[in-house]
Amino acid sequence: MPLQFKDTPDRLSATLANAIDSIEGDTVTLRRLLELVGEQGLLLLCALLTIPFLLPVSIPGVSTVFGAAIILISIGIVMNRLPWFPRRLLDREIEASKLVPVLNKGLQTVHRIDRVIRPRISAFTEGAFVNRLNGLALCLGGVLLLFPLGLVPFSNTLPALGILFMAAGISQRDGIFVLLGYVMFVATIIYFSVLAWLAFSAGRGISSLFGS
Repeated sequence: MPLQFKDTPDRLSATLANAIDSIEGDTVTLRRLLELVGEQGLLLLCALLTIPFLLPVSIPGVSTVFGAAIILISIGIVMNRLPWFPRRLLDREIEASKLVPVLNKGLQTVHRIDRVIRPRISAFTEGAFVNRLNGLALCLGGVLLLFPLGLVPFSNTLPALGILFMAAGISQRDGIFVLLGYVMFVATIIYFSVLAWLAFSAGRGISSLFGS
């Protein structure tokens, strides 16, 4: 039976701290770790996947893989359950002695983020319908990231910022950051539309030139 997420009012820092305290034994499977961090952990992963795209020009090909991963995660958020992952990957064991220090470093960073991103404007972050709507917006961000325009300035940066803001806002219940995510997605669509119009106009100009 697929793992379903439980809605929690806890901050991401509290979720990570509880996950660290709940790790027992010498190893822990990825499945167990995902059970502990839940939806907030997946949203944190979404945010981390945007890091390579925060420069004006991204590395070609990376957006396809990371965009697909973000789409899978966002589908899981919409359906309120763990997205599909290969069973061999979920059952893979990770050494606790190596994992816990990494999580502790992440926890220190999240504590700093808590000072900036905090619960605000709950109408944009609470409720099943709103959560699914935000999940669909994340999915849209992943689709926009898939566009093969990596060499065009800001073509990956704009949707990546939208995903980063949206993931941070949902995980920390911050409606301001969720709204910033929507603004970035709208800006991306407008930017892509302008690029498409310029390409179409240039094509018509070249065609008319050779036609004459």
